Amino acid sequence: MSFYSYKNANAEACPGAVSGNVLNGLNKRVCIQVKNVYDSCLSQEQLDDEKVVISNIVPVLPGSCRGGCTANCNCTCEGNECTCACDACGAPITHEQAVENAENSPCPLPTPCGTWTFESCRSSTTKGRITNLCVERLCDRPQFARVKATVDVPIDVLFTDQRCQEWVGQAVLQVDRDVLLCIPDDSIIPFTLESLVSAICVSGSYIGNCTFEITICVTIVLKVLAEVDIMVPTYGFCDIPPAEEYAESVCDEFFSLPLFPQSSCAFENVGGETAGATAVFNGKTAACPGTQPTGGCCGRVSTCSNCGTTCQCSGNICPRCGSTMSSLS
Repeated sequence: MSFYSYKNANAEACPGAVSGNVLNGLNKRVCIQVKNVYDSCLSQEQLDDEKVVISNIVPVLPGSCRGGCTANCNCTCEGNECTCACDACGAPITHEQAVENAENSPCPLPTPCGTWTFESCRSSTTKGRITNLCVERLCDRPQFARVKATVDVPIDVLFTDQRCQEWVGQAVLQVDRDVLLCIPDDSIIPFTLESLVSAICVSGSYIGNCTFEITICVTIVLKVLAEVDIMVPTYGFCDIPPAEEYAESVCDEFFSLPLFPQSSCAFENVGGETAGATAVFNGKTAACPGTQPTGGCCGRVSTCSNCGTTCQCSGNICPRCGSTMSSLS
């Protein structure tokens, strides 16, 4: 099971929120080695008409060449040019996956043909590469500096050729940053700058010579870090729970049901009056078993989480399938 499995009996030993006095249980001081974040900043922007040159182009193999996934392509051709729309086989494929499929393919590998049509692009990793770094400390603001750098954002570009064959290539989007950050004083262990990146294309077009012109949304987080040894209070070592196999949980909901059917449309007493109950099965309303009310209704409506049966003034168990009812009003 995981720390957060409902089967975990020792909930007090799980990571998460602490109820009561947060200091209870702190029994040790531990020295840990971590990356200390001295400062960070986030920038998000849309970059228009950015030109990227792709390389390491590999085919996205269709049909039996990709383990039986069928690719459906609809192409409209005029003269020597075709406009193709292809259905993706599952989740978007990465460049690494495309390379692996190509290396293991029993099929002969194609080569790009004719005009290329842009499909999509997105960042291939969350780790950016910082180049052309310049840190200028500010005399009027101690421990602050002007940080100028170029952040390389790796992206995968997906496109199709004139024969509707999908291809994926790698490119690097370069984004210049000029920001203010809090920089620690000089020390034996130096600080470093790292970047966290994410990007996704809005649109794009092929302009020739392996070059695409794209409009892309980019998120960049710059962090000032240093590897440090730091003393922290702890609750001791984690008690790792045993793994909970997924197959074992299939019957849990069924086994949690009561052994015998229960009357779930019993009338409830609200304000001294006995309220009637009605149930909706397949869109039809019918009276629930029991004595008809003498006036008014309890006003509560419950819906079964399994079969969708709706019952007024019902109990907690569905009268149709025995699953749990959730109250709507």
